[in-house]
Amino acid sequence: MKINFLKLIVIGLFVVLGVQVKAQSQMIRGVVTTFDSIAVIGAEIIVKSTKEVIKSDTLGRFTVKVNPGDQLRVQAKGFTSEKVKLEDNTKLVAVNLKLKPGEKSKEYAIGYGYVKDAEKLNAVAQLTSKQMDFSQYSDIYDLIRGRFAGVQVQSNGDIIIRGVNSINLSSAALIVLDGITVDQSVLSSISPTNVKSINILKDGSSAIYGARGANGVVLIETKRGDDE
Repeated sequence: MKINFLKLIVIGLFVVLGVQVKAQSQMIRGVVTTFDSIAVIGAEIIVKSTKEVIKSDTLGRFTVKVNPGDQLRVQAKGFTSEKVKLEDNTKLVAVNLKLKPGEKSKEYAIGYGYVKDAEKLNAVAQLTSKQMDFSQYSDIYDLIRGRFAGVQVQSNGDIIIRGVNSINLSSAALIVLDGITVDQSVLSSISPTNVKSINILKDGSSAIYGARGANGVVLIETKRGDDE
């Protein structure tokens, strides 16, 4: 009797522990994009605690089971991988993968099917400080004017990506500096040597910014302490 009683206690403990472990794990949803709006298809999402690997769907979305304090690693050929530290209350994760410099990376993104609409990716022009020395330019306007074909810089500082659409309405592109929308006048105070990358979005790739992005978007990322 005593042996059977002990067995019941042990089994009960395993059941309780199993329920607790199950209760600790949670499902989270996420989306993988590039250039803030273009879905990345088939990106690998790796869960640190379980080593589970899943892939993003045709809209860049994914659902995965994680444990408290877990970490995700998101990767795709041609892109810089990203690590995401999860908090206990995390329910939704948005990961924006950066395309590695060079045309080869763009070929990977299209050839491996990570980007469904090649025209969207081709509508993005990118330039980074690793590709060239930005210090040779006197200011941001000079840099944009000299390196992005078809992009105009007017005398008042407006950056025109898609041409002049209206006489009465502004045709100036939206300026986003380190993720924050700013007035174009701010650019005059930024030295090209402090710029990490410039991305020019036009056509469908700027749709995420709504009406504000109708004239195209200039995404500028500045260097941080850990950047060379």
